[in-house]
Amino acid sequence: MSVNERVRAVRQAVKMSQVNFAKAIYISNGYLAEIELGNRRVNERHIQLVCSVFGVSKRWLQTGEGVMFNKAPELKLERVVALFKELNPSFQDYALKQIDQLLELQNRKDDEAPDGEARDDGARDNETRPPDG
Repeated sequence: MSVNERVRAVRQAVKMSQVNFAKAIYISNGYLAEIELGNRRVNERHIQLVCSVFGVSKRWLQTGEGVMFNKAPELKLERVVALFKELNPSFQDYALKQIDQLLELQNRKDDEAPDGEARDDGARDNETRPPDG
């Protein structure tokens, strides 16, 4: 597999279109298409950007040796995104509100008891209910 083919493999692994992948590494989608077809050379700048933006191993991208990613893909995030896409819009809004509330709760420093345990101050009584959908 050539470096050009490995660039395409990275794009496919991160499940991005040529347009979005090209934007992420600051080249035109036409130029990316030419790289993937083997008609353009992958230069050091492209390699650096692909590696830094997507967490790709430079050694793998240049030589094909080792593993594609320096770190394992964030499987939880991928799962959340996939599940979120399956929700209808009103449930997506509800899910976003719940995440906002969780972040607020997490960031409240004064809600911790002196022993480090979170106090139950009845916050559950104020929970929002999911929409009928």
